[in-house]
Amino acid sequence: MPEQPFEQDRAIAGTGMGGAMDLAASEAQTLERTPGGPLGTGPSEKPRSLWSDAWRDLRRNPVFIVSALVILFLVVISLWPSLIASGSPLKCDLAKSQDGPGPGAPFGYDGQGCNVYTRTVYGARTSVTVGVCATVGVALLGSVLGGLAGFFGGFWDSVLSRITDIFFAIPVVLGGLVLLSVVTSNTVWPVIGFMVLLGWPQISRIARGSVITAKQNDYVPAARALGASNSRILLRHIAPNAVAPVIVVATIALGTYIALEATLSYLGVGLKPPSVSWGIDISAASPYIRNAPHALLWPSGALALTVLAFIMLGDAVRDALDPKLR
Repeated sequence: MPEQPFEQDRAIAGTGMGGAMDLAASEAQTLERTPGGPLGTGPSEKPRSLWSDAWRDLRRNPVFIVSALVILFLVVISLWPSLIASGSPLKCDLAKSQDGPGPGAPFGYDGQGCNVYTRTVYGARTSVTVGVCATVGVALLGSVLGGLAGFFGGFWDSVLSRITDIFFAIPVVLGGLVLLSVVTSNTVWPVIGFMVLLGWPQISRIARGSVITAKQNDYVPAARALGASNSRILLRHIAPNAVAPVIVVATIALGTYIALEATLSYLGVGLKPPSVSWGIDISAASPYIRNAPHALLWPSGALALTVLAFIMLGDAVRDALDPKLR
C-alpha cells in the first residue's frame, strides 16, 4: 500500500482514549493555547460568581435601568430638593388657595395656598427616608433572628416560629392605628419603628428557609471537618449563599413601606403637619378633589411612581439572582 504524503496543514491530536483524531494545524494550536483545554497545559478560567452573573444580567435588563434611574433621581432630590424646587414647602398664601398652575407653581396651589410642586418635591425626602430606614431595620433584624434559628434549630427555632405566627396575625394598618395613635412625636422614627416591629417576621421566615437550605450543602460539613467554628461557618460560608432571597424580598418591600407610610399619614396616625409628606398632602386635598384635582393628582402620582419603581427594581433583582429563571 503506497505511503500517504504528509500534509503540512494537518496534525494529530490525542483523544485520551487510546486513539487519535485529525485536526487542522490551526485548530490543534488553538487547543494548546486555550486555558483549561483538554491537554491541561493552560491555566483554568476563573468561574463567574452568582453576583457577577446577576450584575451582568441587570445591566442588560431595561426594567432595571429605568427603575434604577427613577430611584436615583428620587434619592438626589431627597438629599438636595432645592436643586429643582425653590422656596419653602411650608410657605403658604391663602389668597392663592386652590389656584391652578401658574408662574413659579407648575402644579398649582392646594387648599392652604401652598405650592404643590414644592411640597411634592420635598415630600420625596420623607418617603425615601422612611422606606430605606425601615427596610434596613427589617432586613437586619429579620436576617439575624431567622438565620440563627435556621442554623441552630431546635428549641429556639420553634420559639421563633411561634412568635412570627403571632406577628403575622396582627393586621398592619389596624396595628398602626392602635400603636401610633398614642405617639406624640412628630418625627419619622416612630413610623419606622412600627414598620420594623411588624415587618421583621417576613424577612425572618425567608432568611430561616434560605439558611436551612444552604447548610445542607457539602461545603458546610467540609468546613466543620477542617475545624471551623459555628460563627465562621455562618458568616463566611452560609450567609453569602443565603442572602440573595433576603435582598430580593427587602427590595420589593421597600416600595410597600413607602406606601404604608403614606397610608398611615393619610389616616392621621403617621406623620402630622407641619411635616411634609405625600400622605398628608393627599389627605388634605381629598375633600376638594372636584374644585382642585391638581392638588391630589401630583402627590398621588409621585407616590405611585415611587412605589412602582421599587417594585420593578425588586422584580429585576429577583430575575437576576434566581438561578431557576435563567
